[in-house]
Amino acid sequence: MKLSIVTTLYNSSDFLEDFHKRVTRAVKKIAEDYEIIFVNDGSNDDSRDKALSLFEKDNKIKIIDLSRNFGHHRAIMTGLAHAKGDYTFLVDSDLEEEPELLEKFWSAMKNSNDVDVVYGVQEKRKGKWLERISGWLFYKFFNMISEYHIPKNVCIVRLMTRRYVSALIRHKEAHPVFAALSALTGFKQQEYLFKKKDKGKSEYNLKRKIAMFVNSITSFSAKPLVFIFYSGFVIMLGTIIVSSIVLYRKLFWGIAVGWTSVVLSIWFFGGLMVFSVGLLGIYLAKVFEQSKNRPYSIIKKIYSHEERDEKL
Repeated sequence: MKLSIVTTLYNSSDFLEDFHKRVTRAVKKIAEDYEIIFVNDGSNDDSRDKALSLFEKDNKIKIIDLSRNFGHHRAIMTGLAHAKGDYTFLVDSDLEEEPELLEKFWSAMKNSNDVDVVYGVQEKRKGKWLERISGWLFYKFFNMISEYHIPKNVCIVRLMTRRYVSALIRHKEAHPVFAALSALTGFKQQEYLFKKKDKGKSEYNLKRKIAMFVNSITSFSAKPLVFIFYSGFVIMLGTIIVSSIVLYRKLFWGIAVGWTSVVLSIWFFGGLMVFSVGLLGIYLAKVFEQSKNRPYSIIKKIYSHEERDEKL
């Protein structure tokens, strides 16, 4: 098979028909041998029903219906694991990333030497000032403490070769962070600048963004643990010095220390201890979950024309 299109569905009903029409038009300019894989990630609307309606009309479509909502990145990895194409185009179905980017990515890959991935990067981060600032802080902090650099404002949309996808899906993270796993996988990758559309309200609310930030940091860097060690050492050293000064002033100058300094010290060290224990708990929880070796997702049913034809 020449080309696989992989996309995820989560309450994507309003965009699905337009997405299918546009991505089909784009892929037919490149190849006649292709497949379109929809991964339904536990949608609460009629996304699955609309996908099934398209499935009945288009024998190029395959639907992977997950048993519940497992999360965007797990759904992506599930879809990639079922892609059969020599090349795989990954794109969200909400039309923020235009399906027509396939043609541009294909041209960029064919005009480059030995490139395995062409990935999209926003020219300018969309959204209001809070979203732009929080995004900037995320990439800045992640790249500062992680061994694996991810481009600022990188997007999900990308065109990948078969050998790259095969290497990417070998990762069995309990909590996958797609952009970081893509960088970790390696190979020669090339960015493509584009302008991302704004559909309005995002499914990634503040709570989900914070969870993604914590997951990204604790999954791809041990530096916070090293930071705790050095912080403890510096605080211990500072405590010894301050205690020596207080003791000297008490013995030789008769100056007593008030309760304010004692209370502040208790609050400071108490907060530091809670923070440190909490951070250690996150790392231990990840080890605990990884040791269970649970799958990325659970598939309730796969709708495939190939399987249906075999039964007939």
